[in-house]
Amino acid sequence: MTDLSAYMAESIRGIMKSAYLNVLSNPREARFVARMQRTFSTSERRRKATQESAGVEVPPFLIASIATACNLQCKGCYARKNGIAADPDAPQKTTLSPDQWRAVFDEAASLGVNFCLLAGGEPLTRRDILEQAAAVKDIIFPIFTNGTMIGAQYVAFFREHLNLVPVISLEGDAGATDQRRGKGVYERALLSMQMLEKEKLFFGTSITVTTENYRAVTSPDYLRQLRAMGCRLVFYVEYVPFDESTAHLAFGDEHVAEMEQLVEARREEFGDMIFLSFPGDEKALDGCLAAGRGFFHIGPDGAAEPCPFSPFSDSNVASLGLLKALQSPLFQRIRSARALGWEHTGGCTLYEHRDEVEAMLTA
Repeated sequence: MTDLSAYMAESIRGIMKSAYLNVLSNPREARFVARMQRTFSTSERRRKATQESAGVEVPPFLIASIATACNLQCKGCYARKNGIAADPDAPQKTTLSPDQWRAVFDEAASLGVNFCLLAGGEPLTRRDILEQAAAVKDIIFPIFTNGTMIGAQYVAFFREHLNLVPVISLEGDAGATDQRRGKGVYERALLSMQMLEKEKLFFGTSITVTTENYRAVTSPDYLRQLRAMGCRLVFYVEYVPFDESTAHLAFGDEHVAEMEQLVEARREEFGDMIFLSFPGDEKALDGCLAAGRGFFHIGPDGAAEPCPFSPFSDSNVASLGLLKALQSPLFQRIRSARALGWEHTGGCTLYEHRDEVEAMLTA
C-alpha cells in the first residue's frame, strides 16, 4: 500500500522542481516558484500538524467551482449537466460571496492546501472572486478557462498575480476543439496563448482525453505544437460519460494503463513541460483520491462534494469550514467504501458508483 501523504508530498515537490526548471530563463517567474517551494514545505508541515492534532488528513488539492455563468455551450459539459453552469442571462445557482470565498481560501492556506483549481462555469466571469484568490499568496490557483475571455486586462492581472495560472481548455486540434466547443473557439484560445506567451507568463492547457483522441493529444507532434505556443503545463482529464450513448468514449483498464505509459514517456521526452493526469492510475494509490483523500470539490454555493463528477453533499464549507467538511459522514463513508474495494477501472469511480454514493446521504 502506498503511503499516500508521502507520495503526494513528493509529487508536489516534483511538480515544483519541474516548474522551476521551466522558468529559469524568466527571473520574475523563477523567484516566484522558488518562494512557493519554500511555502509548500511549510504547507506540508501544516498538513502533518493537522493530522496529528485533529486526526484528519488534509488534501493538498482542492477544486472550487466559483462561477455559474458560461459564455459557451460545450457538448457533454458536466457543469451544465450537474446544474452548476448556465448561460450568463439565465437564472444562476446560488453562489458564495467573494468574502466567503476568501474565508475558504484563507482556511485552506492555513491547513496546508497547495493548489486550488478554480473552475465553473467560466471562472473568468468572476473577477471579483479571482481577486480574493490572488491575495492568498500561499496557494497556487490554476484557473480552468475556455480562454475566450482573456484580453489585455486579464493578461495584466495575471502578470501582477503569478499565483493565478491560466489553464486553457482544448480538445486537441482546431477541428476537435471547435466540434465540441463551438466554431472559432480554438483560434480564440490560441490568441489567448499568444498574449500570455508575449508577457512570458506561465500557463497550461487542459485536455479531455477519450478512447478516440488520447493517442493524438499525447503524440510528440501535438505536444511540440503546444510547446511552441508557450504552453508548459498539460493537464489530461479522463472523459466521464453522462449518457450511455457516449460510454464508449470512457477509458477502460487497458486505456488507463496505456495512458499512464504515454504520460511517463512524454515526461521523459519533454523535460521542459509538466504533465498531470486526472484521475490517473489510482490503483497505484490504493483507490479513488476524492472525498478528501487527495482532493475534494466545492460547489458554487459552498457544498462540499466528493469530486466534480459526484455532486452529492451533506456539508457546506461556508457554515462549517473545510476541516469539518473533511470529517463529514458522507466523506467518511466514501473513504470506507473505497477501502472495501472500489477502484479505478476507467472514467470516474464515483460516477460508476453514483447510486451507492447518493444512498450514503441517507444512511
